[in-house]
Amino acid sequence: MWRNSRSGWGLISILFHWLSALAIIGLFALGWWMTDLGYYDPWYNQGPWVHRSIGMLLLFATLARLVWRFAQPTPKAEGGRLEIIAAHVGHIALYVLVLLVMASGYLISTADGSGISVFGWFEVPALVYDFPNQASLAGNVHWYSALALMILSAGHALAAFKHHWLDRHSTLVRMLNPAHSRAGDHSATKSSR
Repeated sequence: MWRNSRSGWGLISILFHWLSALAIIGLFALGWWMTDLGYYDPWYNQGPWVHRSIGMLLLFATLARLVWRFAQPTPKAEGGRLEIIAAHVGHIALYVLVLLVMASGYLISTADGSGISVFGWFEVPALVYDFPNQASLAGNVHWYSALALMILSAGHALAAFKHHWLDRHSTLVRMLNPAHSRAGDHSATKSSR
């Protein structure tokens, strides 16, 4: 139930997926909201601190998710050849954009040489800093890659609903229920006997 199989996602992959989705949507909403805060707003400093902290945790979770993804089997994709290729390219683009958003956010936050405090639990050191216009350039990359990530994520969600409601595939169900994956494994075992 914890591990992936050829018929479905395990609980660890499912948790990575949905917690990442919540974090990405929450970070985008918080980032957008923060841009309108005035200097005397109580969240003027608190908002960016929370945003950076969750962003760093998401970066570490994404790196762990990639390691887990390469260590586990990938469930068999459903749909036609072009749909499967588009889904594969879309997933790669999502990972690239998430890493780009997180890396550019790190470069914004460390541009002055200060590390990033993650909820006061630990500090991520500034390894790259003091480049000309670092915060400004990284800020542009951060905004446009975050926007692209939200658009691609919406397309990803629409594709999942299309698979579920129009094509009647189990793609969405497999990402919601690891027990469904085990049922697929048992039926595949029985059919191969």
